Amino acid sequence: MTKCFSFTESKNWCHRSAFSKSGLRSTITDLKDGTIVHCWVPKTRKDSKPNLLLIHGLGANAMWQWGDFIRQLAPYFNLYVPDLVFFGDSYTTRPERTESFQAECLMRVMEANSVRRLSLVGLSYGGFVGYTMAANYADVVEKVVICASGVCMEEKDLKEGVFKVSDLEEAASILVPQTPEKLRELVGYTFFKPPPVGLLPSCFLNDFIDAMCTECVEEKRDLVRSIPKNRKLSDLPKIHQQPTLILWGECDQVFPLELAHRLKMHLGENAVLVVIKNAGHALNVEKPKEFYKHLKCFLLDSHQVSPNSQSPSHQNHK
Repeated sequence: MTKCFSFTESKNWCHRSAFSKSGLRSTITDLKDGTIVHCWVPKTRKDSKPNLLLIHGLGANAMWQWGDFIRQLAPYFNLYVPDLVFFGDSYTTRPERTESFQAECLMRVMEANSVRRLSLVGLSYGGFVGYTMAANYADVVEKVVICASGVCMEEKDLKEGVFKVSDLEEAASILVPQTPEKLRELVGYTFFKPPPVGLLPSCFLNDFIDAMCTECVEEKRDLVRSIPKNRKLSDLPKIHQQPTLILWGECDQVFPLELAHRLKMHLGENAVLVVIKNAGHALNVEKPKEFYKHLKCFLLDSHQVSPNSQSPSHQNHK
């Protein structure tokens, strides 16, 4: 049977080209402990620009989740865009699967690139990693943006009906899909208005799965399994020093909006919560203009968030 044209590889080529044209180059850092981390870094770092670390979530590599924002952000920041361990070209032989391990790896990559101060944006699972970096390396991390990331979840939430999918193994099978059916299910949970993946031939979906989801399957699912393990809000450190923006889709079905309010309450006056209307978990894809506006305003402006925001929870916490 003739193989479908690889849309995924074509998109990969476009992203690589955009990253390169935006002044980034691909690097591999060997941490000398069985771990290697791939990261896009500036070809030429400019001291006049602040450093910004973009941390992706589950589902795809860094290029796919941040590719649409690189050209917009590059004029303002020295960008660092890593693949988390078990994604893209990053890998480890070590047994650790926690966000703390991921945070440690990223900090070592930043140190290898002589980055001493940075702000960060963490998307979904990347928010768990970014929050841990902010808590553990407060002398390095300046500003924090947590996007649709349930860092305030507790293990008991799985049993108490907070999530649409309460079975952890089922969640792991959806978040790391291996069949077109699971990929369609993932898209359905991720978007407020899902694109018509049901109309796409399975060969297109298989093409994406083959390119993005077939390597390190159990390791990625272990990352999912480790998130709620023994997790209690009372154990979550508060990030006191860094101004924090919490960005959330109003209709998020992966990490419900309740968790955004919980995080705002946990952090208090140091954090601002902005909820984007008519957006689900993939708020960066569904509402890219609003998403970018809030990022740029918070990270570059002293007012932290846009005063003209139409978001229903530019409110802090009700």
